[in-house]
Amino acid sequence: MSRTIVIGGGLGGLSAACTLAARGHAVTLLERNEWLGGKAAVLEEDGFRFDMGPTILTMPRVLERIFAEAGRGLHDEIDLRRLDPQWRCFYEDGAVLDLKDDPAEAAKAIGELSPEDRAGFERFMDVARRLSDVSDKFFFWKTVEDLKDTMNLKANMSLATLSDVMALRMHRTVAGQIKKDVKDKRVAQMLEHFIQYVGSSPLASPAVLCGIAQMQQGEGVWYPMGGTRAVPLALERLAGELGVDIRTGCGVSRIETENGRTSAVVTEAGERIPAERVVSNMDSVRTYRELIGGDAWKSFAKTRKREPACSGVVLYLGLDRAYEHLAHHNFVFSRDPEEEFAAIYDRGEPAQDPTAYLAAPSRTEPGVAPEGGEALYILVHTPYIRDGQDWAKMLPAYRRTILDKLGRCAGMEDLEERIVVERSLTPQDIHDRYNVLQGAIYGLASHGKVLGAFKPGNRSRQVPGLYLAGGSAHPGPGMPMALMSGWIAADTLDQDAGGAAVADRRTDVAAE
Repeated sequence: MSRTIVIGGGLGGLSAACTLAARGHAVTLLERNEWLGGKAAVLEEDGFRFDMGPTILTMPRVLERIFAEAGRGLHDEIDLRRLDPQWRCFYEDGAVLDLKDDPAEAAKAIGELSPEDRAGFERFMDVARRLSDVSDKFFFWKTVEDLKDTMNLKANMSLATLSDVMALRMHRTVAGQIKKDVKDKRVAQMLEHFIQYVGSSPLASPAVLCGIAQMQQGEGVWYPMGGTRAVPLALERLAGELGVDIRTGCGVSRIETENGRTSAVVTEAGERIPAERVVSNMDSVRTYRELIGGDAWKSFAKTRKREPACSGVVLYLGLDRAYEHLAHHNFVFSRDPEEEFAAIYDRGEPAQDPTAYLAAPSRTEPGVAPEGGEALYILVHTPYIRDGQDWAKMLPAYRRTILDKLGRCAGMEDLEERIVVERSLTPQDIHDRYNVLQGAIYGLASHGKVLGAFKPGNRSRQVPGLYLAGGSAHPGPGMPMALMSGWIAADTLDQDAGGAAVADRRTDVAAE
């Protein structure tokens, strides 16, 4: 059997490589950077350690399935700690709201802030649970590109299936569904931010994505000791033990095809590696445009308009004194979410009064900072890169906007006095470092009441032998979804190979 090439060693690529190798495929993984894990990288300086990309892990069952492919137990490989509260929320009016890990306790805390919304939150979570169940039934764990991939209505039409279809609430947006159940703007703003896991506006994203709330509230928020960086490190170890040929510092310039089918991968150094099957963990749009080109790219581009999700500014601040009133995960919310989203998603400009996400992992792992200090991660969402935006010039003023927001709303007035280490990432840095689309952190936007939840399928419709993984492929961005995308790509490839891995093993045994 010919070797399978995985392009890109992000979470999706690592997941695909491990799954394929566990099933007996010969796998070579090519990564342009010198490290594996993509955005799940690490920054260490003067005793401080920062996760550079994702900081929140949900749905650990996805990782459990990947390790189970090789007969391993997740909790033997990674030390996971469940967090409570899941988030701490700070508002312009001085209110503070904890999203507790126990849904009953979460409802109680919401009721203390807004008595009429305790029942509204419970109604919303009932909807979120149903949507999560429908996603598990029709959307997850298989390659999906559009509605016809989710269910065969003609063959499977029944009252139960019709009920599932109605549950999708295709006539509503995320914001519309939340406002139906919750009246207090502060509670609604917290719930709307579940959609920020996919870098999109709740005003334009389909209501089915409310299921993300259940994936967090029902399955918890987890912290891997060692930071989220521990996840790709564990997958890298597993890949090595399974015999994956890992080549870092090895970019890819093109995917060759023969009679329309993948035939080889050519590296930036000029090496040609034959491959009947290729998994690309590179951005899906850039895969077709830059690695494939020609009629396949034209066909892909015609299928629908694909808009990048948002980007962001990240500040990594090493502080000499911790802020004890922070939780592990925190949101400092904007004054007017509709104005914030209009700036980012409609006008394509940084919000003047943004929402800031803060991770303070020393609450769970004190070793991320020197004793008494704080390794603070601050993320503010921005538009993906637009023409004329020069973030080298824009960053100083926007840094000031962010620090002023934290001082005004989160009790961090002396933040600048506590900083002893400071680094940052801008949308341009993200674009250059991770080879993404216009600096987008979360792949493709999830906008549109019907099609917003759909990303390019994991099995290419344009190029036989090509499979897609990562945040810009089905089922979308975020740690669990990127990991799931790699498993789906590998599982689909393995099915298409017709049990080739098993057949080859039998042939080898017979030859012996």
